[in-house]
Amino acid sequence: MSVAPAAPPSAWAETRLRATTRLFSRIGTFCLVELQKLRHDRTELITRAIQPILWLVIFGETFSRIRAIPTGDVPYLDYLAPGIIAQSALFVAIFYGIQIIWERDAGILTKLLVTPSPRSALVAGKAFAAGVRTISQAIVVLIVAALLGVSLTWNPLKILATFGVVVLGAAFFSCLSMTIAGLVLRRDRLMGIGQAITMPLFFASNALYPVSLMPDWLRVISHVNPLTYEVSALRGLLIGQPTNYWLDFGVLIVAAVLGICAAAWLLSRLAR
Repeated sequence: MSVAPAAPPSAWAETRLRATTRLFSRIGTFCLVELQKLRHDRTELITRAIQPILWLVIFGETFSRIRAIPTGDVPYLDYLAPGIIAQSALFVAIFYGIQIIWERDAGILTKLLVTPSPRSALVAGKAFAAGVRTISQAIVVLIVAALLGVSLTWNPLKILATFGVVVLGAAFFSCLSMTIAGLVLRRDRLMGIGQAITMPLFFASNALYPVSLMPDWLRVISHVNPLTYEVSALRGLLIGQPTNYWLDFGVLIVAAVLGICAAAWLLSRLAR
């Protein structure tokens, strides 16, 4: 009996390359669809930028004067600015699951799930769209920080890397929100949980103060909080503080991938 010849390695590699290219193409398509929604409500970009500006101008300026938080040779306002950029991304992304529940209620999610695109592509597209949305807020915070005299780098490569960090952080927290949406299934419950975890995530990071000032139990939490690594990467890129970029980017990438997998797994439960 004859045996069918195995496909040559080159053909197998070409098939894998096509599948990968198709996956990223679908992720990009879903991301563009999400971003096009901003055309119908461009005021969202303005209103969401107000809160980080208030944190930077009021909180930052006040604590810079009273010098209540020791930050070494770095002025507190310089220390705070990267944390506020990360905070603005968190506040946008953590309620992103509300949108997917609305799409479920409107019947849009069911139509998206019957397409041949994998669920992970749908989730990843939404997650990275949330990240791209936060770039506009990051730009606003950078401009305000510069006007306040914060010593930031303007190296184009470091600025691009900063945007990449912001996108990765927002992608994880939006996936966390979509995962919670798949568990609670209702907008009011998601809103309550989002409000309950937003500030603890923020305060259990190094966004406002160094980890060394935290009590031991809070320090443990900060080491498993992806926001801590996002802020560390931003401080290294923007104000030159020493950090382990391999660790920071590695944690953010792994967190984003795990978040996409968890949200995609629960997406079918949301669509029932």
